[in-house]
Amino acid sequence: AAEGGAGKKGGKAKEAPVVEVVDHGIETPASLRLSDGAIEALIRWYCRESGVRNLEKHISKIYRKAAYKVVMATPEERASEDWEVTEDKLEEYVGKKVFTSDRLYEETPVGVVTGLAWTSMGGSVLFIEVTSTNYIHPALQTEAERREAEEADDDGDDGERKGKGKGKGGRGGGSGGGLRLTGQMGDVMSESAQIALSFARHKLRALEPENDFFERAALHLHVPEGATPKDGPSAGVTMVTALLSLATNKPVKPDLAMTGELSLTGRVLPIGGVKEKTMAARRSGVTTLIFPEANKKDFEELADHLKEGVEVHFASTYDDVYKVAFDV
Repeated sequence: AAEGGAGKKGGKAKEAPVVEVVDHGIETPASLRLSDGAIEALIRWYCRESGVRNLEKHISKIYRKAAYKVVMATPEERASEDWEVTEDKLEEYVGKKVFTSDRLYEETPVGVVTGLAWTSMGGSVLFIEVTSTNYIHPALQTEAERREAEEADDDGDDGERKGKGKGKGGRGGGSGGGLRLTGQMGDVMSESAQIALSFARHKLRALEPENDFFERAALHLHVPEGATPKDGPSAGVTMVTALLSLATNKPVKPDLAMTGELSLTGRVLPIGGVKEKTMAARRSGVTTLIFPEANKKDFEELADHLKEGVEVHFASTYDDVYKVAFDV
């Protein structure tokens, strides 16, 4: 069955006008049709926007090409071939997929969190990846690496006492704290990343006072599909969660996605595209969603078939997000 709103959308699309070939004096093959699987694939990989206009355009294009093939075929081919257009034949009719896979990870590793985006083309999942380019979390270090880091710390302390200005840190400990951003982020999204880092530092001090990860680590935050420009503030809570996941060496709850702008003091602010983001989450197999508290009414007004099978939490502060994300 088609996912959520896709089922209803697919039902409407089946009512789209079908191009016939009777004008050519040729009987339309009985098997000439678009399979249900093909319609679902069109919705998922080509036509994610709300409404059915673009989907109907794609279906009409498929039938026109199919009609041309029928006209050009011999009577024997028309009688013997299966003319059903199935999912595996779509590229032949409408080209390569517009959208890539919704899931980069079957299980999200430490430092990776699933967010939700909303564009003119509809909703989509958005992965936030964070790694350290110079520091290994103590929980992941070998005994030799741990000794090396401790020796470097001692050398750093000696250097500071001698006025050499060396920072602390062993294998990439050094003067951490920097944040590199990649993935074609716009100005607003880049500012959100800086806010996220400031808040993550504050939150980590409250959670684990002895954890100096952010002081040591040089960080790299990336949003995959780098050829696609991205902007907006709604990934704020996702960025903080990815940073804290890396700093504490804890993965987030499986099959979780979130969205919400974050203030510097940890307030979760409203976002747009609740319907589109919910559809994207369902499409990618997400079972737990976090939305801002201010968007609760928007979600409750969605059709029941969009809300089925999804556990939703509403957050007014980042503490609400943290409890769900790390299951505490």
